[in-house]
Formats: sequence, structure tokens, C-alpha cells
Amino acid sequence: MKTLPELFENNEEWRHQIEQDHPGFFEQLVGQQKPRFLWIGCADSRVPANEIVGLMPGELFVHRNVANLVNHTDLNLLSVLQFAVEVLEVRHVMVVGHYGCGGVRAAMEDKPHGLIDNWLRQVRELYLRNRKDLKQLPDEEARVDRMCELNVARQVINVANTTVVQEAWRRDQTLSIHGWIYSIANGRLQDLDLGVNTNQELRALEADSYGD
Repeated sequence: MKTLPELFENNEEWRHQIEQDHPGFFEQLVGQQKPRFLWIGCADSRVPANEIVGLMPGELFVHRNVANLVNHTDLNLLSVLQFAVEVLEVRHVMVVGHYGCGGVRAAMEDKPHGLIDNWLRQVRELYLRNRKDLKQLPDEEARVDRMCELNVARQVINVANTTVVQEAWRRDQTLSIHGWIYSIANGRLQDLDLGVNTNQELRALEADSYGD
């Protein structure tokens, strides 16, 4: 007997609808995976990657974690990135944060949260570097939202500095890194104009970010 039967019922409805709208879709999907995009986003359940950008299964490679972080010691993320860049040959890597991120908010609080504090350490350090400027904003929500944007910028830099991306650029592989942010309140996806395609653009972004 299946547990959570409503989810299996949803799956049946979903797959039948897909096949009705796109005959032969699953048969074609089995034979290939050639997405052009890698999405590095937050694990928040309110931020569904494919749906936000209107892409079908097979069109978007996805990695998600708390606060959409790119840590250079995270072998899970690095393995996803390497597979996406070197095997799938994606052309775009999007780091996608969202306003009101709980992980970012936790990193800004002056109290312990347990194990997650270790994961969020780089966000905490980013917050401490920018705390003086953030205090100029009108309220706590504005400060959290600005930190979410700063965090996306930091993670774009981290992606671009990985050996995977550096090697891709060294062999002249076309690869762009983007920084986007999503609003749960209205469903709008926003480009933060943080795109980098070369090391020259990366150094300029690093200079701007460290100036915050």
C-alpha cells in the first residue's frame, strides 16, 4: 500500500497531462539530457526552479541548498558544476537567491542556531563586513533583502572562481555566470546585472563587491 497516496495521484495526473500536451515527451526525455542552463538556488520549497522560468524537465539542471551558497569545500556542488560544465556543456550558470531568505536572515541574527551556523558562516562574515551600510536602510526587512542581493553577488564570484569555471574559460568554452533574485511575494524574477563571462569582468565585480 502506497503511503501519501495523494502525491502518487498527482503524479498520475501530471504525467498524463504532459503526454497529452507533448506526445512522446517521456520517450524522448529518456534518450537525452542536454540542458543549456544550471540553476544554483535555495532549497526553499517556495522557489520551484523549472516553474519560475517556464522550462520543462530536461531543460534545466538544478542544484539547491540553504541560502544558495557556493562553498569551495562543497563536493556535492562542485560535482554538479563540473558535470554541468564539462559533460552537459551548459552555457549559463544562474545563481538565484530570493528575498526574505531564512538562511540569510539567520546569518544576520546575533544568536546561535546550531549546526546551520557552520554552513552559513560565509554569509555571516559578509553581513559583518556590510553591517554599517545595512544599518542605513529603513527597516529589518529592507536589510534582509539587501543582504540577499549581496549574497547572490558573493556566490556569483565564488562560482566564477572555481577551478571548473576557470578551466572552462581557459579552454575558451562559452560560459556565462548570472546573478538573479526571486520575489516570493509576487513571483517576479529579477536580473541583478552581475553577469560575468571573463576573468576581467570577474575582477571588476570583485572590486565592486568588496567596496560594499
